[in-house]
Amino acid sequence: MSIKVGLIGQGISASRSPAMHEAEGRRQGVDLCYDRFDTKDDHRSLSELLTTAQADGYAGLNITHPFKQSVIGLLDQTSDAARQIGSVNTVVFDGTKRIGHNTDCPGFAQGFGEGLADAALETVTLVGAGGAGLAVGFALRDLGVQNLLIVDRDQGMAQTLAARLGTIAEAVPDMSHPTQGFVNATPMGMASYPGSAIPANILTQDHWVADIVYFPLETELLRHARALGCATLSGAGMAVHQAALSFELFTGQKADATQMRATFEAFTN
Repeated sequence: MSIKVGLIGQGISASRSPAMHEAEGRRQGVDLCYDRFDTKDDHRSLSELLTTAQADGYAGLNITHPFKQSVIGLLDQTSDAARQIGSVNTVVFDGTKRIGHNTDCPGFAQGFGEGLADAALETVTLVGAGGAGLAVGFALRDLGVQNLLIVDRDQGMAQTLAARLGTIAEAVPDMSHPTQGFVNATPMGMASYPGSAIPANILTQDHWVADIVYFPLETELLRHARALGCATLSGAGMAVHQAALSFELFTGQKADATQMRATFEAFTN
């Protein structure tokens, strides 16, 4: 069986998705080719990239920053979860249909359960309400967060996510409110977006800190948090588990997340 899939995003040259998917394909006897469509260099529109990939026989595409919301208008249908979340990171081509899914949400939840299983969840601050933040917000709700404070430079986006999540969530203007943990769901910390979305001076050793960024694995945010003695979680778990779930959507075969994690960890930052 031969399958072509790919990733559309901006600044994705360091993505580990191609290696994870192709290695899992080899392990399962699938001739899988995973391509990158980086809009930093490829100036075709998102619509053009989807149309070309579909015409070229791709089984599907992963979608990352900054297209997880804008892609929805180019699809024929979405899964119930993706529709509820309002964000798509996996598109499957089914004949002439484009079907959107969200594997970020369960991917983050699984990674969190592995890395921060004992974290206090009474009050949590989520920074970022974009495509990834939408998925992480729903994952935090499902994990049992009782009070979710949402911060975004665009207050309207924070309010929209809070409304989607219901009474557990509140859009707040800044990170000054008492909280037990922080989650960075912005691109800040990536090699192409250096810095930290969470000011260093508001962290204490009593906080836990999670980051969805995985390149580099030790972002500026996590480096400072670890120095303080905070419990921390990198973006590795979310990256691996969302990839495993996407692999199953693309191929119809269940992926081994442990094997994909080994491929992920074979990289050096």
